Amino acid sequence: MQFLRGLLGLDKDPCQEVQPSIRTDGIGGPRLLVGWVTDVGSMRHHNEDALLVLTSCYGGEQAPPDFDFFVVADGMGGHRAGEVASSVAVRTVTEHVTRHFYLPNLIGEERGVDQPCVSEVLVEAVQAANDAVTTQVPGGGTTLTCVLILGGQAYVAHVGDSRAYIIQDGTADQITQDHSLVDRLVELGQLTRDEAAVHPQKNVLYRALGQAGNLQVDYYVRTIPDSGHLLICTDGLWGMVSLSEIAHIVASCRNPQTACGRLMDAANRAGGRDNITAILVSYAPS
Repeated sequence: MQFLRGLLGLDKDPCQEVQPSIRTDGIGGPRLLVGWVTDVGSMRHHNEDALLVLTSCYGGEQAPPDFDFFVVADGMGGHRAGEVASSVAVRTVTEHVTRHFYLPNLIGEERGVDQPCVSEVLVEAVQAANDAVTTQVPGGGTTLTCVLILGGQAYVAHVGDSRAYIIQDGTADQITQDHSLVDRLVELGQLTRDEAAVHPQKNVLYRALGQAGNLQVDYYVRTIPDSGHLLICTDGLWGMVSLSEIAHIVASCRNPQTACGRLMDAANRAGGRDNITAILVSYAPS
């Protein structure tokens, strides 16, 4: 794991002006830039979050669509079960999506009537991750938010209270819905948003990976606009930093890696009560 942290640059100072991961669109112009960060925070002793960033492109004859896949998970459970649960979930969902979507496209398999669509692949991947967590990590659980980007469209599968946002023009639009007790009470009109933010049970989830039985998975499709951003993060970020400040930091940074470092710093300055994890995907103009 230490080797992977070094390979991904997670042991570097995220506040430095470093070059983000950049992918081109096949015409030669820079299109997709990616930054990421994960941090234990100021009050926890170990990090129960996990993330994965997987981008690829193929330059050659009969090239498949570019493949960009991002996952964030926030583990829960005592005796280090949370960090194991989040890791198992991230690995399982990625293996399923790679096996059932990326590799068939890479080798040019012809699509048949029995081949699953994107929504089926993502939902089944999260359900497979739930089965793996339930079997391998008894007593553990995790949130999971994963995003597959194809042609500027973000396909999102989600369980828990990690979040995905579209950020543009200084505003953040939440894509996902929290599966938390307080969010449900807000839906029912029994709490206001301000009351939910300070509720003693604000971290209690009614849906997460690690639950036995068939898991309901939320699925969304959104367009990432030119000069827009996709942010995926755990509650260690959005629970400590206001959406207006998050959007301001993203807009004010030259690249998404720098923005991720400054988002982490803002969460720690606000108290850093939980682990902090974020992936920021930015689109340059066409």
